[in-house]
Amino acid sequence: MSAASARVSMTVEAGLLRAAPARALAARAERMLDTLGLQRVEVSLALVGDDTIRKLNKTWRKKDKATDVLSFPQHAADLASIYEAAAVSDVLLGDVVISVPTAERQAKARKIELADEADTLLAHGLLHLLGFDHKNDADERSMNAFVKVLEAAAKSRGPLPFRLTPQPAKSAKSKKTRR
Repeated sequence: MSAASARVSMTVEAGLLRAAPARALAARAERMLDTLGLQRVEVSLALVGDDTIRKLNKTWRKKDKATDVLSFPQHAADLASIYEAAAVSDVLLGDVVISVPTAERQAKARKIELADEADTLLAHGLLHLLGFDHKNDADERSMNAFVKVLEAAAKSRGPLPFRLTPQPAKSAKSKKTRR
């Protein structure tokens, strides 16, 4: 992995999404990570069906139902430690798993494009990898504000004129979470 940009490895469950939209989502993930000032990181992104995400949700969260996005951090470090580590070496942040059928249903209900819903879920999942959570109203407002900025970064044709250095609320912890 080069210091120039984040690396996003993509897995797509058979029949869910054509290659071009999947590659485009990976590129948008890289722009989001760049906006966060995290160029020396790697994230695994999996686009799966409802059955797969339901099994993951049951295994890791003890909830036997499909969900839209799950995040699996590969570290127990706080946000400052992640930034410090990424400044000197490559860091594996973790995995973001998105249910394409759930994203499609949510996009239809919100009357938006699937790509826009996928961007929202991706931004949400990436922030969970960094320790953000939404256990109370203040945490949720903070996280939602960062999601909006990352959505803008995803759509940008060039770099945004600033870099974010997020500060998660004190209640945020690195663990398996969902939106």
